[in-house]
Amino acid sequence: MRDWIWEYEGYDPAQERLRESLCTLGNGYFATRGAAPECTADDVHYPGTYAAGCYNRLTSQVGGRRVENEDMVNLPNWLPLRFRAASGDWLSPDTGKVLDHRLSLDLREGTLERIVRYEDTTGRCFAVRQLRLLHMGDPHLALLRTELTPQGWSGEVEVESGLDGTVTNSGVERYRALTSRHLTHVHTGTSAHGTVWLRCRTRTSDIRVGLAARTTVDAPAEAGSVKENGRIARAFRIAVTDGRTVTVDKTIALHTSRDPAISDPLYAAVDRVRRAPDVDALLASHRTAWQQLWRNADADVPGTAGEVLRLHLFHVLQTLSPHTAELDVGVPARGLHGEAYRGHVFWDELFVLPFLNLHFPEVSRALLTYRHRRLERACFTAADAGHRGAMYPWQSGSDGREETQWLHLNPRSGRWLPDHTRLQHHVGSAVAYNVWRYCEATGDMEFLHTKGAEMMIQIARFWADAAAYDETLGRYRIRGVVGPDEYHEAYPGAAGPGLNDNAYTNVTAAWVLARALDVARTLPVTRHRDLFERIGLDRAELDAWEDVSRKLYVPFHAGVISQFAGYGDLAELDWEAYRRRYGDIRRLDRILEAEDDSVNHYQASKQADVLMLGYLFPPTELKALFERLGHDLDDETWRRTVDHYMARTSHGSTLSSLVHGWVLARARRARAWAFVQEALAGDIADLQNGTTGEGIHLGAMAGTLDLVQRGLTGLEARDGKLCFDPVPLPELSEYGFSIRYRGHWGVRLHLQQGRLHITVPDSDEPPITVAVAGGRTVSVAPGESCALTLPG
Repeated sequence: MRDWIWEYEGYDPAQERLRESLCTLGNGYFATRGAAPECTADDVHYPGTYAAGCYNRLTSQVGGRRVENEDMVNLPNWLPLRFRAASGDWLSPDTGKVLDHRLSLDLREGTLERIVRYEDTTGRCFAVRQLRLLHMGDPHLALLRTELTPQGWSGEVEVESGLDGTVTNSGVERYRALTSRHLTHVHTGTSAHGTVWLRCRTRTSDIRVGLAARTTVDAPAEAGSVKENGRIARAFRIAVTDGRTVTVDKTIALHTSRDPAISDPLYAAVDRVRRAPDVDALLASHRTAWQQLWRNADADVPGTAGEVLRLHLFHVLQTLSPHTAELDVGVPARGLHGEAYRGHVFWDELFVLPFLNLHFPEVSRALLTYRHRRLERACFTAADAGHRGAMYPWQSGSDGREETQWLHLNPRSGRWLPDHTRLQHHVGSAVAYNVWRYCEATGDMEFLHTKGAEMMIQIARFWADAAAYDETLGRYRIRGVVGPDEYHEAYPGAAGPGLNDNAYTNVTAAWVLARALDVARTLPVTRHRDLFERIGLDRAELDAWEDVSRKLYVPFHAGVISQFAGYGDLAELDWEAYRRRYGDIRRLDRILEAEDDSVNHYQASKQADVLMLGYLFPPTELKALFERLGHDLDDETWRRTVDHYMARTSHGSTLSSLVHGWVLARARRARAWAFVQEALAGDIADLQNGTTGEGIHLGAMAGTLDLVQRGLTGLEARDGKLCFDPVPLPELSEYGFSIRYRGHWGVRLHLQQGRLHITVPDSDEPPITVAVAGGRTVSVAPGESCALTLPG
């Protein structure tokens, strides 16, 4: 990194997939991986393009059974642009001699520059500079500018600029045995002014796609079209002179039938590309749009950490930009950067929305509305399982049904295994948590009293119904679930999957029940009556919620919170022996399964589970939550719990180091920075061994931003106040950032040498009340600043 430029020098096929993911460009509507335009999909390159919320369902034969999967669709490739000296071979990094190669991602301007020098088989050299953008102002437009300069020769070059509809979903190796051709009815053609177009549709979801490309050359050229099955290109033969640059500009437009206010995607794409301004104007308006985004979201964090955080923010904004507020989409766990997890929506908004709430609350509201639109489906799923209320799926896609696969492949053993992660019902608690925190941060009572109340109440209803009273314990128990850990899916020797009394699940369920009661009691009278009548909710049910919220069972063992009932009875793993044998044991589950063993036998976690409670709830709230459940969670018990799971976690998820860094900042500060560094490096160093090339980890990226914004500052929006309880790390003790808070745009916060500086921009909004741990409260009016001394 230098300044705002993320740069790769040299061409390395082994690193190409990683670089393509991290050099993805997007605008919240669609994104394209940073692949070389002259390359097609193979074992090295993967030029994927994805539109938010564009899914399709296919059936495959796996292990003798039919398996149905829904995937985020790899759309037709708009990048193809290849070149050669006349009568020579088409040049690419894998066919020509690469003399120089540099890839530069400009975060400030949202552009990708590629500079390469080729030498062909006859010794003719090309200097090539390419500039690419996906327009942040007009989310349907993208641009590829290519500058070709012959070096040491003159003659003719041939250029083809096209669209390719023959693509498949083949970006994840372990999925390649599955049916992957999602596009059908591919048609191509030409229109006026040299525009080529492509239209197609998805096989089962029947989403129509229209693409149009306008290619211009700034030199005299013979032009024509090349049409093959599923492909079309504009072809040029251009006379070139040694040292003189020829510029080829390719502008494309993309529309799908999911777009509002269009009649036909192909017509919309052709019309949009025809009306698109020239390259200079497109670049200028694109830069302006990015400038505005950075003004609303950038943080001033010194050093390498600040540079990586800016890269993380860049990818968050490319996946969830203000354009997302107009779409019916959720938070794809791997961004719009690749096909891992099939583009599904898990619980990652739990790590993303807290950051967006204080910068782009309209985007948060849209992402929560995605969940509300699928509330009915969640109620159907609960009913099918014999429960009341709403049971949200662990993996969601187009319509909110459960998309978790029934089988998953262990690449280490080559075996297809049952997948029981659909039992992670705690995703419903994450939805409720996000509703509550969004409304606290924004003061959006209209959302809380309408869509928010409906979701929270139906999720609470599910938990109350799923909890069964145990007379011997005098407690309610929730059985047959899987916790965030994901390694443990069953008890050793059990006939079926599921665990009992997962502490994270039960504590968050108790929290949801308590907050749903708060919402029910504070609803406006008319709204209260209408909602209760419509869903058949009565006072007796609320009384039951009160009882369950205070008596859910939380197991303990050896003076620490148990991850689930019976966890303390599992065997201890010889961690050092496995590290000596395998080195990297992050995916301990795959290692053990390949040895014909199971991680279910051991006290070994993939990622934070119990410790997630310390991530979601500040210390005072977590202590109060346990008191409500009849337990005294003192500091020493919590520290013992932290130490216990620290020693038994393999960190097989990028989220794990983030959560551990967050929790350790308060519990074991001296150990926190190592985990913060690992969270920052998760994708750029590809610590999960090849997974980043399949798509970035959006939750982890957003989570590192929120670690600085809320984790280290202790920032909470609570009871109409901005509350701070900071835990500055020595390695990150001074930084600043701006937030949006309840109508105030650009509230500036700066932490330095034990002091918090707050500046509220001038406006007609009421003053902001700021509370600091220890009891001091001040009011800061618009146009004013103040400095507060922080405790400790």
